[in-house]
Amino acid sequence: MVNVTYGSSGELIAYDADGVEIVYNLGDIGFIIMAMALVWVMVPGVGFFYSGLLRRKNALSMIYTSLASIAVVSFQWFFWGYSLAFSDTASPYIGDLKHFGLKGVLEQPSIGSSRIPALLFCIYQCMFAIITAALMAGAIAERGRLGPLLVFIFIWTTIVYDPLACWTWNSNGWSFLLGGYDFAGGTPVHISSGTAALAISIYLGKRRGYGTERLAYKPQNTTYVILGTVLLWFGWFGFNGGSALSANLRAVQACIVTNLAAAVGGITWMLWDYRIEKKWSAVGFCSGAISGLVAITPASGYVGSPAAIAFGVLGGTACNFATQLKFLLGYDDALDIFATHGIGGIVGNLLTGLFAQKSVAGFDGITEIAGGWIDHHYIQLGYQLADSVAGFAYSFVLTTVILWIMHYIPGLRLRTTEEAEILGIDDAEMGEFAYDYVGLEQEIGHSIRGRSDSDVGKRSHSSVDEHEHHQQETHPTDEKA
Repeated sequence: MVNVTYGSSGELIAYDADGVEIVYNLGDIGFIIMAMALVWVMVPGVGFFYSGLLRRKNALSMIYTSLASIAVVSFQWFFWGYSLAFSDTASPYIGDLKHFGLKGVLEQPSIGSSRIPALLFCIYQCMFAIITAALMAGAIAERGRLGPLLVFIFIWTTIVYDPLACWTWNSNGWSFLLGGYDFAGGTPVHISSGTAALAISIYLGKRRGYGTERLAYKPQNTTYVILGTVLLWFGWFGFNGGSALSANLRAVQACIVTNLAAAVGGITWMLWDYRIEKKWSAVGFCSGAISGLVAITPASGYVGSPAAIAFGVLGGTACNFATQLKFLLGYDDALDIFATHGIGGIVGNLLTGLFAQKSVAGFDGITEIAGGWIDHHYIQLGYQLADSVAGFAYSFVLTTVILWIMHYIPGLRLRTTEEAEILGIDDAEMGEFAYDYVGLEQEIGHSIRGRSDSDVGKRSHSSVDEHEHHQQETHPTDEKA
């Protein structure tokens, strides 16, 4: 039985093994439960954001990958993920199986904060693991198989995310002990997912028609892009604000700088795009807002409001120009995940070393830090750089290793066939569509009325190619492929 009761003022009281009283404020517990739900909402937000940027024939698969991430990572976190990341007997790199199957994860104070019980900290951190997997999984866009992706997410979360979370947030982790500042996931969430997306993009290779007009399409649903941004921006208050693990002034400050950096990032990216197109791009604004949110994430509990302007401007600028890296280096990152999350996370980590303030960190009345350059603690930038480089290298190398091991296991190869890529992942892998008007007639280019399913299944590449050419001529605004 859980050994809890209530005090005279309604607070929750637990007792440790020695009978010592532990008092939990129900306001703190309620706040983190709300923050947990906000982070969950971000996951379908990622799905809609990614879906809107792709072609119609691949729109549903991206929404599906976000839900698949919820399912797979939730089980992985219960199975051993939480223990590998947050067991209090962890090594500097990874935890043990002390809490396998959530054994012993109950009313005792969490390793993250004594103000909330381990059970609550566990489910809150589960959402971080889920959103990281969802961000990374978008790299399979338009050319990845959905079945092997489930296996990949489970393995990747175990081998890549859990160790990064351990060394960053576990009090035994090497980066934590070194003195690195990462309030809400610059390295475990953004650098890891962005770098993994880079590794996946390189492994999968280029999409059919890369470098030609075939892929010069516009986002199929800008409304989805805006909807995804709304859900992400909304949920980010729980992502960053909730990382204070208590309803206090530090949480409020984290929400203020989060909102400000997103706003400035959106305007910055949109202005950079305006200089070229002379158009006020909604997609550009949304991309910039996400970049600002990514950049401020590691710093949100450490910096003042004026610094958030710098995070928005520099984050939006760096991520905007980083979208050109794929052309310089020759990889096909369909959704610019590395540019937004990988580069944005690195920029945010480094700026944290410059702008972190011990006074802001102390808004919770507990935390004591030396600060960053603004407090004349110059070595902090070195700590932030070390953490960023380690996270980048670890995620890239291990992701690549996992991909190639799966490549040689029958049935687990992540790259789909050319036939499936032409037809679209939604039809080839799911047999379903995001819209009722996306069907075989549009994709094949001639009527299939009166033909049997077997006849349709025997269509040749040439007939599909002819239709794609026809589509470019007759429906240029819908889809150029």
